[in-house]
Amino acid sequence: MIDWNSIDTVLLDMDGTLLDLYFDNYFWTEHLPRVYADKHQISEESSAAHLHSKTRQAEGTLAWYSIDHWSEQLGLDIPALKREIRHMIALRPYTMEFLQQLHSSSRDVVMVTNAHRKTLEIKMEKVDISHWFDRIVVSHDLNSPKEDQAFWHRLQALHPFDPARTLLIDDTESVLHSAREYGVAHLLTLLQPDSRRQKRIDTHFPGIHHFDEIMPGDAT
Repeated sequence: MIDWNSIDTVLLDMDGTLLDLYFDNYFWTEHLPRVYADKHQISEESSAAHLHSKTRQAEGTLAWYSIDHWSEQLGLDIPALKREIRHMIALRPYTMEFLQQLHSSSRDVVMVTNAHRKTLEIKMEKVDISHWFDRIVVSHDLNSPKEDQAFWHRLQALHPFDPARTLLIDDTESVLHSAREYGVAHLLTLLQPDSRRQKRIDTHFPGIHHFDEIMPGDAT
């Protein structure tokens, strides 16, 4: 699936790619609606519908990924609420082995995440994989989400890379479309970002179940 000899730079998403998306889906669809319902003395169904409506309005923007934004909008301490269930944060299968092999190769390995830096910190407290990366790039620091072309231009200015020799692995198809528009040549998605949900069969990009399918081995 991948000609590793054609790749110098590997860009890896965090949530749903390196980490199981179950934590995030559970937080936003179950844990937060329950807390919000308790605070406002409404049903969990009404709470979930209200939160879904509010978050949909910001989808694909930096605000959507900002837990500071949602703390302000909802009057709740989102980082504290995430820490309440941080025991559920987990690596996807073969993530560690994949990162170890990439790290031992000559490639540039970069985490590119839309997650807020506070979210990144919470997750790295539980599963610290930060040392396997040459760099970690948070879209909030570039003032643009990965869905926007501005992100890729700013990433290029900050950490130059050859799009023709770059691999991006990301579970969000709008991000992959944006990267392809910029010129990133090698694109992969995940078929089951959330281990508790069904595998996706209608992706627009080549997909893998787990990283053991694409281990770089000893290639450099």
